[in-house]
Amino acid sequence: MQTQQWPVFQLVSCLLVLSQLVYFSYADVGTAAQYSPPYLPTACYGDDQTQFPSSNLFAAAGDGIWDNGASCGRQYLVRCISASQPGTCVEDQTIQVKIVDYAPTAQSPPSTQSTTIVLSETAFGGITNIATNSINIEFQQ
Repeated sequence: MQTQQWPVFQLVSCLLVLSQLVYFSYADVGTAAQYSPPYLPTACYGDDQTQFPSSNLFAAAGDGIWDNGASCGRQYLVRCISASQPGTCVEDQTIQVKIVDYAPTAQSPPSTQSTTIVLSETAFGGITNIATNSINIEFQQ
């Protein structure tokens, strides 16, 4: 009987060790661009100046996360993971942005079309070291 339990014990031990070594990410991967003022009016809150966080970390949602306007007010954690030019991303820097607009109808055009999210100048500058039109991001609501 003990010889049959030993393989089960080894299997459980092995799975426990592997679970500690594997990193599980619950974030999605997408692309981000930036946009500049004027930011008003927005698709979410119109001309209301109070929609913008005091940190100026806000964004316009692309089609993939717009959800027919349900994304208005959502908060996303965003991290730059790569770009066409090495050294673009600020290492280990994550920002939290609030969705205030819909990218295709934003007052000012994004630096690149059809991205997952379009970040304010402040937000984009917070996760990039150098000027670029778009970056690859990891994001999570």
